[in-house]
Amino acid sequence: MALVEMIMPKMGESIFECTVLNWLKNVGEYVEADDMILEVATDKIDTEIGASHSGVIKQFLVQKGEIAMIGNPICIIETDSESVGNNSVVVNVEPELKQALPEIEKQIAVASSLTTNTELKSIGSNNRFYSPLVLNIAKEEGVSSEQLDAIIGTGLDNRVTKDDILSYLKERSDSNKITVPISPVIEFSGNDQIIEMDRMRKMIAERMIESKRISAHVTSFVETDMTNVALWREKVKGQFKKETGENITFTPILIEAVVKAIKDFPLINVQVDGDKIIKKGKINIGMAVALANGNLIVPVVHDADSYSLIGLTKKVNDLANRARVNKLKGDDLADGTFTVSNIGSFGNIAGTPIIMQPQVAIIAFGVIQKKVSVIETPYGDTIGIRQKMIISHSYDHRVVDGSLGGQFVKRVADYLENFDFDRKLF
Repeated sequence: MALVEMIMPKMGESIFECTVLNWLKNVGEYVEADDMILEVATDKIDTEIGASHSGVIKQFLVQKGEIAMIGNPICIIETDSESVGNNSVVVNVEPELKQALPEIEKQIAVASSLTTNTELKSIGSNNRFYSPLVLNIAKEEGVSSEQLDAIIGTGLDNRVTKDDILSYLKERSDSNKITVPISPVIEFSGNDQIIEMDRMRKMIAERMIESKRISAHVTSFVETDMTNVALWREKVKGQFKKETGENITFTPILIEAVVKAIKDFPLINVQVDGDKIIKKGKINIGMAVALANGNLIVPVVHDADSYSLIGLTKKVNDLANRARVNKLKGDDLADGTFTVSNIGSFGNIAGTPIIMQPQVAIIAFGVIQKKVSVIETPYGDTIGIRQKMIISHSYDHRVVDGSLGGQFVKRVADYLENFDFDRKLF
C-alpha cells in the first residue's frame, strides 16, 4: 500500500489557481481513478476534477472555499503502489511503514495547516485567517473587518467558509427587510426585481466590454445558398446516427467550411500583441454554446483541420454535451484562434457578434430559411425555392481590413454553397 498526494491538475493556459467549491467525496470513501471527487472554480470555468488514482481518500489538504494552486497537492489517497502514476507524489511506499499511518497522517495534516496559513491573509484585531475567496466576497459586499471577525466559522480551525459569509450576507439582508431567496432574484416591493449576476455572467460582461474597448469592430454580411447542405444532411442523418451513434447537426459542417476558408486566408487566424501580429500555427475553433441558465461558454475544437466530418461531429457533440452539464475542463476552453456562433438555432437571421480576445474575428451563422430566388442555369434564369442563410462576420479593423474580412466570409459562403450533395459518409 502507498499514500500518494493527488496534484491539482493544469486547468488551462494562464490559470494558476482555483477555488474549491465542494468536495464530492468524503474522507474514508473509496474512489476509482477518474471518479469526480472535487468541484472547483477558476476565472474561466466551474468544473469537476477526477481522482488521479483508485483508493481510499485519507486527507483533504485544501478545504472547501479555499484556494488550490495548480501543481500543488490537494488530497491524499491510499492506494496500491502499482497504480501510482506521474500526477502524484508518493508519501509512503514501504508496506512495513503502514503501521505508522496514523502518525504520518497527523504530520501531513499539521504541515498542510501550516502551509495553508502561510498562504492566507488575516485581517481584524484577532489576527484571524481568511481565504482569498472570503476576503474577496467581503470586499465586494462591504463587510468590515469587525463584522468579518464576528462571523462564526464552520471550516477547519473555525475558519470562515464561503457558505458562512454568504449566510451572514443573507441574514444581514433579511434584517434590512430585503428577501434573499436561494435563487439569485432579490425581491423588492412592487413589481421590480434585482437579479444578482452570477460569477460567470460577471466574467462575460467584463470580457465583452473589454473586447469592445480593445478591438475596432466591423461586421460584414453575406447570404449563401444552403440548399445542398440542408438536403444532404436530411438525406444522411438517419444513416449517420445508425453508423456512428451521433446526431449530425449543421455546426460541424459550418466549422468545416470555416477551417477551409482559414487555410485560404491564414491572416484571419492571427492575434495581436501590442504592435505585433502573431500568425497562429494551429486552427483551433471556439464554438459558442448557450447554457440552460442563460450564460454562454465557448469550448474549443483544437486542431480542427485534423478532423474528418465524422470526427468533427463527434468532437462538437462531445464539447456541447459536456458544456451543458458543467463537465468541461480548463484545457477545453484554452487556445482558441477563431470563434463561430450558430445563432440560427435561436431563429436569428443575422447578428453582430463580439470578438473573443485575443482573437481578431468571429463568425455567426443565421437561421436557414426557404426563399424565392433567381436560379442561374445554362439555359437562362429561372425562379425557384432555395434555402438561404446570412453569415455575419465581425473582425478587428486594426489588423483585418474590409478586403480580407469580406473575402474570407465570402469564401466560407462559397464552400457551403458548393457543398457536394453526393458526398459519401465513409
